[in-house]
Amino acid sequence: MNVRMKIPGPDHPITITPNPKRVRVSVGGEIIAETSHALTLKEASYPAVQYIPREDAVSSKLQRTAHSTYCPYKGDANYFSIVSGGKTLENAIWTYETPYDSVKQIAGHLAFYPDKVTIEEV
Repeated sequence: MNVRMKIPGPDHPITITPNPKRVRVSVGGEIIAETSHALTLKEASYPAVQYIPREDAVSSKLQRTAHSTYCPYKGDANYFSIVSGGKTLENAIWTYETPYDSVKQIAGHLAFYPDKVTIEEV
């Protein structure tokens, strides 16, 4: 077990629930991902994050980067940039490919920075 790992609890709750709505992610009007299988992750006092199955994203618009970060509650995050409309939005997407057991539902899902893309429930 990773000694840096923390388990969500009353002081730092994490909940993951299926989003009953269709979630669309776009950049400049171009759809990057759309799904009716999004998961809504709520962590402590942070804004809720929509995690979208990777197969529901337009893979030709995603470009894996070398960037990575670590979350003691979720594990190691890998990043993708979005290539759209002749522009590259650096590290606009993060994903936990092998998340900790407490959040294992988000494996194979992508999350998007809301300041870099448009995320809407349709």
